[in-house]
Amino acid sequence: MAEKEHALSENRINRIGTEVQAVCPEFDADQFARDVVGSFPRLALKARIARTSQALSTYLPVDGLQAVDVLLRSLPPSPEAAGASTDFGLYVYAPHSHFVAEYCRTSPDLDQALEALRRLTSYFSAEDAMRYFIRDFPAETFKVIEAWTADPDHRVRRLASECTRPRLPWSVNIPVGVDAGLPVLNRLYGDASRFVTQSVANHLHDIAEEDLNLVLDTLTRWRTEGHAETKEFDFIAREALRSRLKKGDTAAYEFLGYPSDPPAELSRIRLERTQLRLGDTLVFAADLTASALTNLRVNYVLSSPTATGKRREKAYVLKTTAARAGQTIMLGKQHPLRSTATVALVPGRYTLEIHVNGRRSEPVAFHVTEE
Repeated sequence: MAEKEHALSENRINRIGTEVQAVCPEFDADQFARDVVGSFPRLALKARIARTSQALSTYLPVDGLQAVDVLLRSLPPSPEAAGASTDFGLYVYAPHSHFVAEYCRTSPDLDQALEALRRLTSYFSAEDAMRYFIRDFPAETFKVIEAWTADPDHRVRRLASECTRPRLPWSVNIPVGVDAGLPVLNRLYGDASRFVTQSVANHLHDIAEEDLNLVLDTLTRWRTEGHAETKEFDFIAREALRSRLKKGDTAAYEFLGYPSDPPAELSRIRLERTQLRLGDTLVFAADLTASALTNLRVNYVLSSPTATGKRREKAYVLKTTAARAGQTIMLGKQHPLRSTATVALVPGRYTLEIHVNGRRSEPVAFHVTEE
């Protein structure tokens, strides 16, 4: 069983049943748990959440907003009392938000349903459930979301940014423009909570994938306004532009203070071996010498074959530093050539490049064979 599936385990289903039955004695907690857990072996996490929500609908003696009221009353008095150790909350409460989105997503129920999600997000982040309301009632939902930017609970303020992201992972798309969430971000980028500003940065990162100039213009305006502390603004900007830096976008480097044509010379790349097997470690080194004081951000980029015949290119951060005139920086890395859950490596010809502030080196090639 994958680690994430443990996030909604048999013990946690039993806990849901016990908490709901404590405020609604007619709820058959034992049968609910047997029904849900019996289907778990074939289900991944999101399907487990949906299945649990469906079973809540089946076994609760009331439906709609009355059922939501039961779920809200079943919550422990605070996220901390529930055992939440992070701001994200506990997966045990993910089905509750799913229930609201699945069974109360109607115009008459809208205000109370959104208020329920505002309360639930402190126990488990409700951005996925919110996407369905944005999709079906965009104008009405955005009006509520903008009000949440002033909520006393930082987890609710974070929800305002997170649920409106253009490219929220593992969630339904929303039919709004890439810039639809900017009024929300304008209110949140100076927030005192890193949980909030991390979401602001990720939201801008999504926008940057489609419209880099819009992000740079927004960051420029925010820097001028000065509502964020310098350290936090710099964090937001770096996170927002991280993928654009890996792609070598000159404007992103220049905005962050890395000259696109830095006064620095890179030596040839030295490989420990040019013949490796899958599972081996690629070891490489190079020297970077600055001729004047300059800020440097160095990435290394691996180009690899894929099973479909296309090539995959992936960048990794190698070094970020301020170099003095005449300083030589020794670069090096040991990079394991192992498949991951999302990337399967295959044998073939690989190449390695080093990018200095986006400026590419000559590639060096090496070959990888089966283990």
